[in-house]
Amino acid sequence: MKKVLVLTVGILLLFVYSLPAQSVKTPVIRFTGENIVIGSSVAFLEDPTDSLDFNTVRESKNFKLSTTANPDLGLSNSTFWIKFTVENQTSQSRLMIDIENSTLTDCALYYLDQGEYKYVYLSNQSTVRDRKYQYSDFLFDIVLAPNATGTYYLKVKGEEQLILPIILGSRLSIVRSKSDTQLLWGIFIGIVAVMAAYNFLLFIFTKDKSYLLYVLYCIFIGLTQTTLSGYTYHYLLDDSPWLLNKLYIIFPAMAGITAMLFVRRFLETKKRTPKLHQLFLIPITLYLIAMIYRLSGLNVISFRMIDISALMTSLLMYIVSIKISMQGFRPAKYFLIAWTIFFIGIILFSLRNLGLLPYNSFTSYTMGLGTAIELTLLSIALADRINVLKREKELSQAKAIKAANDKERIIREQNISLEKMVNERTAALKSAMEELKQTETQLVQSEKMATLGQLTAGIAHEINNPINFVTSNVSPLKRDVDILFQANEFFQNLALSESEPAEKSVAIQEYSEEQELDFLRTEINHLIDGIHNGALRTSEIVKGLRQFSRLDEDTLKFASLTEGIDSALLILSNQLGSIQIIRQYEEMPLVECYPGKLNQVFLNILSNGAYAVNKQFAFKQGGQLKITARVNDGQVELIFEDNGIGMDETTKNKLFNPFFTTKEAGEGTGLGMSISLTILKKHNGTLEVQSSPGEGSSFIIRLPIHQQVIPQS
Repeated sequence: MKKVLVLTVGILLLFVYSLPAQSVKTPVIRFTGENIVIGSSVAFLEDPTDSLDFNTVRESKNFKLSTTANPDLGLSNSTFWIKFTVENQTSQSRLMIDIENSTLTDCALYYLDQGEYKYVYLSNQSTVRDRKYQYSDFLFDIVLAPNATGTYYLKVKGEEQLILPIILGSRLSIVRSKSDTQLLWGIFIGIVAVMAAYNFLLFIFTKDKSYLLYVLYCIFIGLTQTTLSGYTYHYLLDDSPWLLNKLYIIFPAMAGITAMLFVRRFLETKKRTPKLHQLFLIPITLYLIAMIYRLSGLNVISFRMIDISALMTSLLMYIVSIKISMQGFRPAKYFLIAWTIFFIGIILFSLRNLGLLPYNSFTSYTMGLGTAIELTLLSIALADRINVLKREKELSQAKAIKAANDKERIIREQNISLEKMVNERTAALKSAMEELKQTETQLVQSEKMATLGQLTAGIAHEINNPINFVTSNVSPLKRDVDILFQANEFFQNLALSESEPAEKSVAIQEYSEEQELDFLRTEINHLIDGIHNGALRTSEIVKGLRQFSRLDEDTLKFASLTEGIDSALLILSNQLGSIQIIRQYEEMPLVECYPGKLNQVFLNILSNGAYAVNKQFAFKQGGQLKITARVNDGQVELIFEDNGIGMDETTKNKLFNPFFTTKEAGEGTGLGMSISLTILKKHNGTLEVQSSPGEGSSFIIRLPIHQQVIPQS
């Protein structure tokens, strides 16, 4: 009987397994207009070898229905196919699929278009700029007519744990949701930045390494959250997918290491729990090994080691904080509360991913919210630690006073001495503050004098040559004039003498040849011409300086911009040296402006150009400054071109920031271009910069000929 029963069961099993496999029918997702999580209404097919083509996948009978709202496909090197069917019950035809997992390596959506399946492919190996929607998550458009039904396939692959929250919604609602998410993450980053900056300042003032370790923990936990959420890829490393792959492990590992180092110092574990203090070395070592594995390309092992290390870290920190809290150490209580809130946030986020909690705004941000609250409470705990130490010190002093009643007089004298020292120190600090203010004033004045010195150096250089020419000609001219006076006296005496005319003529001839009176006339004319040219050149320089400064012009007036440029070149002649100046001036109208302010702009741009050219050519031949002035589309256009060292994109982006300069210390204040841009905006003008490293720079100024009413500051 038993043999018959076994045989019957075997036949039935053989019959069941011989039946053809039945295709899994995915539930129809009915879209009514609200964003919905569709993970529980999709089917999955695993492709371990990544060799299945789309037609094979469509005909496959091996799809399995998902059982959770946010399917967890685990940590796998396989490729997964996801199948789902949507019925559009709205009046709009443009829908969108949002896969909220920025760590996916590849993702493609297959859709039916005019009887043929097509696909859209996205990858985090390419930049965010290449995507239609520039978000770190994977967004796909779906065109589905109202009341129509369509079946879609997703092909996904990743190197991290594949948890796939899949959201179906309208294009507008999902884009708005992404914008709200970016705003919230911006707030989170702001909180992390504020906490880090505030405690870094405390570290500077207190020199307590607890604050520095907290700052490092803030930075790495913030980078961990932003990296796992895709914002590091979106804003910082979209051109470096290889580096981003490593940072998925490096940032959490560094966050764990700095957290444990912070706890060891903040909770004084070496003194309060010496045995547990040594155990911190185990997860720290595991974190370091995880980073080495990730850098070596062992991605799966490194991910698992991070999980193990994080679990050990969490348990160890709980045990340590509870034990030290029971000792009455108040900072440990703050830490326990902060760590609990952080841990609750992670648990809620994990429960959402497992489908045990609904997918909504609260559960989506529990991990970031828990992190922000944890960092805030830890910052409060650090601040409170100062009060704790202060109270401990006061208690210790009170006990010392009680135990030393017989030495009250000595203590009183010590207090008096201490008060005297405090007063002396206060007076010294006040004196130091006054000296600091005086020093600051002197530095400001020195900066002004340095700027004035640069201006006068150019003028002194230019005016020195003609003045030297004048002064060098005065002495020989005086000598020649004295000779003329002597000749005049000789001729008068000869004329009054009784000598014969022939004798007088011979005497005159001999005296003229002896004194070289014919050459003297030529020399005097030459000397006078030299003095005249020197004086004329000096006058031109003074006129150019007045043209540049225009100190008496504080209102709008029509002026020649080319004259202003030429006066600026005159001022900078000492810096120009061997640089070739090329002027290409078209016929220019007078422009309504503040001439003195525009001259300052020209001086700044030409000074920077001269610096760049001299940097490129080391004050040798070959440098050029080309200035073009023309009228273009009813505006005055001034182009300043140089063949200097040029600028990269980073320098161009910072060019107009106050106090930014590429010059050596003491050679520039970094305010020139910022002031120039402000002046041009006041003139309703624009300043465009074009530059490449090693190829020089071009500054293009465009100004209206006539101004609107401009408020004068």
